[in-house]
Order: sequence, then C-alpha cells, then structure tokens
Amino acid sequence: MFEPEDIREWRGHDVVDADKKKIGSLEAVYVDTATDAPSFATVTVGLPTKRRLIFVPLADATVGPGYLKVVWDKKLAKDAPWIDVDGELPADDEPLIFAHYGLPYATGMNGERRLGRR
Repeated sequence: MFEPEDIREWRGHDVVDADKKKIGSLEAVYVDTATDAPSFATVTVGLPTKRRLIFVPLADATVGPGYLKVVWDKKLAKDAPWIDVDGELPADDEPLIFAHYGLPYATGMNGERRLGRR
C-alpha cells in the first residue's frame, strides 16, 4: 500500500477491481481522521462531459505497475455515492459511503468527521 503522502505520484493512475477491470482514475485519497491511514480513494469515472468522483475503500488495496487494485467489484464501485469533480464531501454523506460497502461507520469522540482529503 502506498503512503498518503505519495498521492501526487499516483494521481491519474488506473484504479482496477480484483479482476483488473478498470474502474476509473485515481483522483485523491481520503484518510481516516483518527489514524491518518488511507481509507477511501476518489476515482474519476464517466464521460468527459459527465465526470464525477466515486468513493472506493482502500482496505486490502495493492499497488501494481501503473495501477491501484482494490478488492471491490467494478459495478459496486460505480454505483457508489459520488461528488462532482470540483465538489466536496458533505459530512452528512460520509455514513452513506460506508453503508454502500457494508462497512461500519462512527464519527470521532466529539462528532468529528471520519474522512479527510489528502
């Protein structure tokens, strides 16, 4: 797994599913605000005139030559909650992203956001 500080080197690389089917291109990494560990990637998908950013979990992701492979199926990822390419993730949408993948969600002890963009 790459470190979140190395994101500039990986932006624009392909993100593929377990069968190496291309999901889209890596745009950014969101870290868990409690641990600073990579948690989700935003992946650019869609046609040039209708691009959007979907969220894909990074747990168990691996790096290959020129790609980042995630364990999630392409169809599931493409149906994930999304934001505009120039948008920001609203705090209220964080639980929806985790729920889409069947992952547990909890805010910080004082209600802090769970995800922070790198």
